[in-house]
Amino acid sequence: MSRFDQLAYTEAVRQVQEEMGSATAADRRLRRQAEEAQPLTGSEASFIRGLDGFLFASVGQTGWPYIQFRGGPTGFVHVLDEHTLGYLSVRGNRQYITTGNLRGDDRVALFFIDHARRARLKLFGRATAVPVGDDPGLVERLSEPRTEGAVEHVVTIRVEAFAWNCPNHITPRFSEREVSDALVPIRERLALVEQENAALRAELAAVKPQ
Repeated sequence: MSRFDQLAYTEAVRQVQEEMGSATAADRRLRRQAEEAQPLTGSEASFIRGLDGFLFASVGQTGWPYIQFRGGPTGFVHVLDEHTLGYLSVRGNRQYITTGNLRGDDRVALFFIDHARRARLKLFGRATAVPVGDDPGLVERLSEPRTEGAVEHVVTIRVEAFAWNCPNHITPRFSEREVSDALVPIRERLALVEQENAALRAELAAVKPQ
């Protein structure tokens, strides 16, 4: 069993699995206990570094979950080591709901999705958000790349567990950069064709009777 299963398969979840006929498969995954935090491998680290955004879920003191999107340049979420992610949080709408939630409950869920490649990674962790003045060294380490704006907090996530999702129902979508990169060979070919056409027109003009 993975650490993710251990955290996700609560009694209520197990009851639904029983009702829906998937309990046997779940039982096989739960036979071995996984008490230690699950370390990220190169695959997860590369996937996270290659994205420009993710969904961040926290829990408020009322018990209600809250989800926000965090975005920036590709690689703004840094993999500090096999157990730790980090990024610099910049000023936004100044509601500070996620930041406040973390003070009451540090448990979070992160959802990374690559629409173009139809892949997604879900992650459980424990997060902290501290003022930038508390750790200048870490701020410097997380500064390139980072999201543009006035940096207010340093966010770190201690990874507890993760799991890859199947690609079903992920609609392929492409960023402006991905589309631009894909069009490079087409643009190059068009430029070559235009050059060839210009040369042919010049040759025809040269042999055209006066």
